[in-house]
Amino acid sequence: MTLETERLILRRWEEADAEALYAYARDPDVGPIAGWPAHTSVEESRGVIKNVLNGKECYAVCIKPEARAVGCIELKLNGHTDLTERDDECEMGFWIAKPFWGNGYIPEAAEALLRRGFEELGMTQIWCAYYDGNEKSKRAQEKIGFRYRRTSKDVDVPLMHEKRTGHVNSMTKDGWQWTQMMKAAKSVLNGRRISEYVAAGEVAAAILSASGKIYTGVCVDACCALGICAERSAIFNMLTCGEQEIKKVLAILPDGKTVAPCGACRELMVQLMPDGRCKHIEIMLDWKKEKTVTLGEITPEWWIA
Repeated sequence: MTLETERLILRRWEEADAEALYAYARDPDVGPIAGWPAHTSVEESRGVIKNVLNGKECYAVCIKPEARAVGCIELKLNGHTDLTERDDECEMGFWIAKPFWGNGYIPEAAEALLRRGFEELGMTQIWCAYYDGNEKSKRAQEKIGFRYRRTSKDVDVPLMHEKRTGHVNSMTKDGWQWTQMMKAAKSVLNGRRISEYVAAGEVAAAILSASGKIYTGVCVDACCALGICAERSAIFNMLTCGEQEIKKVLAILPDGKTVAPCGACRELMVQLMPDGRCKHIEIMLDWKKEKTVTLGEITPEWWIA
């Protein structure tokens, strides 16, 4: 199994990667903070490839166009993680060589692996953890979109023969969908003056359709009430592409805060799905607090549904 992103190739580890693995895993700044000792020889690295980096969803991270392994990312399935005992949950682990820190390679690799986990492997939740003091892993997990769940003291770190404080994060499939929508909305958020009479892009929206596809739109503010909200712009985009059923709605302001749709946008959603399904459309109210509501909750006595 091979996965590709814009800059990376994620492939299975091979014994031929031993020298490359040793070149980076011998660095004391890489392994120990993640809970494993620095490698001491090529032979040790070869043994790790054979006996450790052999999971069904364990991948060498390679920077295009070369195939040289510079890091590792894995979905540790049930039986290979102590963070869950469910078959529909797993743990993500990762590291990348020091010369490549700060380039966003791990978040890019994680994006591909999260998609595989949720869309292809049927995962409902993916866990991720780091030890106290590992600020780089903490920041990477936050950038990827993992949410804090708990902190545990005196966690065994068997390979280092010590105990540490561990922090555990996770992402649900629902949360992953919201994260994808937030990224999509941010990508089109671009407030600008079009003419003396028209401004656009100060609010952006993302719609998740029944097929799982995300559609985006921006607000257009014009004189004489000719403008349109970002939510309706995204809905019209969805309709143009041949879909009509909405699952989730997210809209953001210039400061990144999420807002509820106006009455006109709610009216359109009700009329698109008048058989009562509209009541189940999920709306993101507060991104930071993970607060959502349904359209039915904020439009309880609509004239159709």
